[in-house]
Amino acid sequence: MRIVIKVGSNVLTRRDGHLDTTRVSAIVDQIAWLKQQGHEVILVSSGAVACGRRELTVSHDLDTVEQRQLFSALGQVKLIGLYYDLFREYHINIGQILTMKENFEPGEQYDNQKACMTVMIDNGVVPVVNENDTVSVTELMFTDNDELSGLIAKMMNADMLILLSNIDGIYTGNPESPESELIERVPLGCDISQFIQSSKSKEGRGGMTSKYATATNVQQAGIRVMIANGKRNDILIQLVSNPTETKHTEFEVAINR
Repeated sequence: MRIVIKVGSNVLTRRDGHLDTTRVSAIVDQIAWLKQQGHEVILVSSGAVACGRRELTVSHDLDTVEQRQLFSALGQVKLIGLYYDLFREYHINIGQILTMKENFEPGEQYDNQKACMTVMIDNGVVPVVNENDTVSVTELMFTDNDELSGLIAKMMNADMLILLSNIDGIYTGNPESPESELIERVPLGCDISQFIQSSKSKEGRGGMTSKYATATNVQQAGIRVMIANGKRNDILIQLVSNPTETKHTEFEVAINR
């Protein structure tokens, strides 16, 4: 299968906001396993701003745009360097792609971006994708990396999109409430918007609202979508090898590809 995996900041950071290198390493271990099984993987990774924020103490006030530009520029170097070192242990090459919303408009930039990812995958390279926060500001920004991962899944004709969050999926109520139940299957055309919680994590930008919007959009394109807990051990391996016994919310398509 060709699988797009989106890992959010809430998965890659600890409660204190620092990068969780143990979790990043675990994600890489699982992607290496997927590669060993013959699957093609595209990784959409958040975390650059969180990385950069811990690298520098700023002596004067910065506005929101300046913060994102500065911290993402610092943090992306640290993040991609960590991925490089971890994947190299498995003799897996990675390539960095920083993109913007305008690159997904029909035209030369879209075609070039798709061609770049295609030649990387054809040569066994794992694309590691993030939004170019140094350039993308205000109206030019993606809603978040959920939206970006959905656009990539459709552009690259993926078989599956996995959205990793810090909870197991979509619940019928507050995930922390014992009365709430995990919604395991969402058939094509089924509206569960009344169950979507609008809250989001401190480090993240989207929350479950954006995951639901992305999932329904990608599902309509005929691509399976899974929302799962990226902090669970071996979650990617379990979703692929034993999905029926693994907690997650799956947006089903008419025919599994």
